[in-house]
Amino acid sequence: MISLKQPVSFYQAIVTQFQALAIPALLLFTRLWVAWVFFNAGLVKVATWDSTLYLFEFEYQVPLLPWQLAAYLATATELILPGLLALGVITRPVSAILFVFNIIAVVSYPTLWAGGFYDHQLWGLMLLVNTVWGAGGLSVDKYLKHRLT
Repeated sequence: MISLKQPVSFYQAIVTQFQALAIPALLLFTRLWVAWVFFNAGLVKVATWDSTLYLFEFEYQVPLLPWQLAAYLATATELILPGLLALGVITRPVSAILFVFNIIAVVSYPTLWAGGFYDHQLWGLMLLVNTVWGAGGLSVDKYLKHRLT
């Protein structure tokens, strides 16, 4: 009888080494991608502030908040949280907040469904990955964890 123990062990060692490099890189990639998208959206809001206010007053249907407050909160969220996400600082809460923010954006702007819904699904999935797995090894979270414990 041929033993499969050695080939399986060898395969598992290769997979483990690959994952040690690939998982932190994947988590960094998803953090940077989403951070870039949200930060750029915040920059556009600031650069075209009159249009931003118009959209929040007449186009977006943000639930529960006055449109002025929603405009300021959305802009602040898109300018502040992406920096934390990119660096991997308090990644799980930041990812969870941006995940909910992403859902609110889709729900409050029905015309988004025609052109940008799939992008929002991709960003939501990336945020969900970071919410569940955390920032990974290439992050301030990981550095602080090792430094403080």
